[in-house]
Amino acid sequence: MRVFVTGASGWIGSATVDELLAAGHAVTGLARSDASAAVLRAKGAEVRRGDLDNLASIQAGAEAAEAVIHLANKHDFANMAASAAAERDAVQAIGDVLAGSGRPFLMASGVAGLTRGRLATEDDPSPFHGPDSPRGGSENLALEFVDRGVRTVSLRFSPTVHGTADHGFIAVLAAVAREKGVSGYPGDGTNRWAAVHIGDAARLVALGLAKAPAGSRLHAVAEQGVPSRDIAQAIGRSLGLPVASIAPEDAQDHFGWIGPFFAADLTATSTATQELLGWTPVGPTLIEDLDAGAYSAGAAGAAGR
Repeated sequence: MRVFVTGASGWIGSATVDELLAAGHAVTGLARSDASAAVLRAKGAEVRRGDLDNLASIQAGAEAAEAVIHLANKHDFANMAASAAAERDAVQAIGDVLAGSGRPFLMASGVAGLTRGRLATEDDPSPFHGPDSPRGGSENLALEFVDRGVRTVSLRFSPTVHGTADHGFIAVLAAVAREKGVSGYPGDGTNRWAAVHIGDAARLVALGLAKAPAGSRLHAVAEQGVPSRDIAQAIGRSLGLPVASIAPEDAQDHFGWIGPFFAADLTATSTATQELLGWTPVGPTLIEDLDAGAYSAGAAGAAGR
């Protein structure tokens, strides 16, 4: 199958491209830089130059493909409105091209914010609607295209998709710990984050392309919830730093923009996804990755995918 992938050189995108190529698909990746283009070509993928602001390039890539996997996101936490707008515009552009074709359209979303006080499941609809909502309400917008003849599938990733060379949220927390000289956790540290290893996440995407019916919500979740205190303790062990509770009122000042997110309880299950796809997570746990030194060196990236 000819598959067009946005975010193809990113953290999840790069691993997904590897999975797709190994499965025999012909992959074209969206690349905004010469370096990203070179990496994709070295893997054996084709390259389409562009970024999320170049909707014409995205639409051309979608038009030429038999399936689209949309993983790109600006992840600009200093300007969330701009990130949300770009995400919504890209989903709209891809959906308009695929309308009436029956072609697969897999798009990245997340389990964060779906529920409060309980595990989020695949049956939980996203509460985010409209351009002013988180991620521009892109999941609900994409699912609207099911009624327009598109095999839309939502890929809901855990708050942390972890592994060696990850530059996302756990890398940011490790960088904060280095800067502050202490690995902190918010309050009593009982709030939890769902987690999945990068290899398991990439396999889920490839399986979703092959098997998931229109309108599916897939949960890339291996661990339903890892307590923030356990995360901080593992970061402390890996960096040789003390571990301490950070008062909720001081979390923003201590952790910066990631503070409120780290303090949230973001749990989910993937039971239905595993049954639908025959997907079983086999990668290391988040704590195992931390203890193995996956985050013991390097600087934090912009976060996320």
